[in-house]
Amino acid sequence: MKVSIWAPIAVAALLLLFGSVFVVREGHTAIVLNLGRVSRSDLGPGLHFKLPLIESARIYDQRLLVLPAEPERYLTSERKDVSVDFFAVGKIQDTRAFYRATGGNESDAVERLAPIIKDSLRNEINARTLSQVVAGERDKIIGPQLAAINKGAATLGVRIVDLRIKQIDLPTDSRVIDDVYNRMRAQRQQVASKLRAEGEEQANEIRAKADRDSAVLLAEAERDAQKLRGEGDAEAARIYGNAANADPSFFAFQRSLDAYRASFKDGDAVIVLDKNDPFLQYMRSDR
Repeated sequence: MKVSIWAPIAVAALLLLFGSVFVVREGHTAIVLNLGRVSRSDLGPGLHFKLPLIESARIYDQRLLVLPAEPERYLTSERKDVSVDFFAVGKIQDTRAFYRATGGNESDAVERLAPIIKDSLRNEINARTLSQVVAGERDKIIGPQLAAINKGAATLGVRIVDLRIKQIDLPTDSRVIDDVYNRMRAQRQQVASKLRAEGEEQANEIRAKADRDSAVLLAEAERDAQKLRGEGDAEAARIYGNAANADPSFFAFQRSLDAYRASFKDGDAVIVLDKNDPFLQYMRSDR
């Protein structure tokens, strides 16, 4: 009889004991609700107690969490579309504020954080050109906006530790890609035109140098040829002079033969002279 009386009491005591104890693991935090109102918050790891049936505990992961977001389209300062894919890394900073703002629902927190992050990125991207957004340092885009994002996130009890841009694309349904390709094509054509102009300039310099060198070589060759001809003529004159001094009559005869050959070399020449002309002295029979 006594056993049957104490058994329910023991069971009830155990249930009350288990209902008044909860454990917070490492990397987590907890709040205690008293009839739906937050009575204690930011409870660290360990064993904690609460009033059974009156108080309840909510445990949250306080480690860094990745908060994904859908790619968002923005306009640059040039009014051109870009699609930005990003994600945020954050953690619960204030469990009391987090519970009051979101009811403890993490998905609600992500949905409310997304517009804050997107608006901050929009302000930064709107102030930059397309080339600065695509080719610039992405830390410069995120860094100035992180403090502003955390001001809005503080109302949710959350702190954004980092914000990363995974990818920046050009939307396929806009004219941006065509504009980029046209700009790239124009830049390549400009480079090609510059290279062609430089090549033509070098070719003209090479041709001018070759013409100058050719003219110098021809002038030097003509100079040497004139010198050799002059030396040859002088030598011939000397030889003729020596021959004339050695035998004047034979020299005169040889010169007359040379004159005859030059006058009648084509075979059709006609010369009208007096029969006593000295030119014909070696053609007379009495010679």
